Amino acid sequence: MNDIHSLRKHLHQNPELSGKEYKTAKTIAAFLKQFEPDQLLEGLGNGTGIIAIYEPEIEPKQTLLFRCELDALPIQEINDFEHRSSVNEVSHKCGHDGHMASMCLLAKKLHEVPLKNTRILLLFQPAEENGEGAIAIFNDEHFKELKPDKVFALHNLPGYDHHDIVVKNNTFTCAVNSIIIKLNGRTAHAGEPENGENPALAIAEIIQEFDKRNQPDAKKARFTILTPIHLTMGTKDYGISAGYGEVHYTFRRAANSEMKELEQELETIAVKAANRYGLRPEISWTQKFSANENDPATVDFVRKAAKENKFNLIEREVPFQWGEDFGVFTENYKGAMFGLGSGKNTPNLHNPDYDWPDEITATAAEMFYKISKLIDAQ
Repeated sequence: MNDIHSLRKHLHQNPELSGKEYKTAKTIAAFLKQFEPDQLLEGLGNGTGIIAIYEPEIEPKQTLLFRCELDALPIQEINDFEHRSSVNEVSHKCGHDGHMASMCLLAKKLHEVPLKNTRILLLFQPAEENGEGAIAIFNDEHFKELKPDKVFALHNLPGYDHHDIVVKNNTFTCAVNSIIIKLNGRTAHAGEPENGENPALAIAEIIQEFDKRNQPDAKKARFTILTPIHLTMGTKDYGISAGYGEVHYTFRRAANSEMKELEQELETIAVKAANRYGLRPEISWTQKFSANENDPATVDFVRKAAKENKFNLIEREVPFQWGEDFGVFTENYKGAMFGLGSGKNTPNLHNPDYDWPDEITATAAEMFYKISKLIDAQ
């Protein structure tokens, strides 16, 4: 495991943001070549995606895809260990360095003991954090030719014991989208605001109406969380009534079908508020994540792999509220995303002191390898 742990720490020291994972991709490709994939596809998606293909000993009966992520986050690391990030305000605070190392260990296993009749695709996907990477891979012509039968991914989970395997049928992570509402009016003298169109009351109405749609109990129907992210209006010139404002929200629901309905409702609220106060609205969307809709029969392979590996199996009752763009794949293929416990005392994801625990790297690789062996034996 020394080579795998060294790789993980190198990746942690040299993080790159979504869509800019050029050095990371080169490092991964060079490492994979040691373990002789039958094909190594590079430059996929936005230009940094990689797929290592391992063919079986005989004609393949099925194709499985396992995915990990290349990108880091725009967060300043506060850890002081030797492998801390060397890049200012960029660090691996979601554990993607560990996900990559685990996938490389899986490549090592597949090289040493090939499967009998199952083709394996190891996808190193760019730009998960901004929701752009999965759709870029999915639309890549080279990827379209591969046609996986089943797709798998995992995410490490602080708050669970090391090596816990967390599963759930149907929705595993929520659908997430973000709205940007621009309200264009006219400035006026602050003493004569009636001569302009100030966005203040429209912004207040939008916030109040959006808040009414919150239903934060994930155990109840129509679970909905709307979170205000950014707000701006006018300038710090006290003689001028503002003539422009922006409201940014992110929101999430448990099902893709319910998400489309909410998007239409929120857009209608924003347009009506703008019209009421004589403003010209501009509405756009960003960082969309489809819900991960797990296929129950495919999740069963995860359950069996956990039991055969003697890892503690936890059945989760409600979806995780964060977004994950692997939902693009589970929308289009039978698939399963599952969780891997990374320690009850581990800092939370996206915190500046988070670091992937190396003791779970082998667990992740063993889970993926066991899943592939179970399907190969069918």
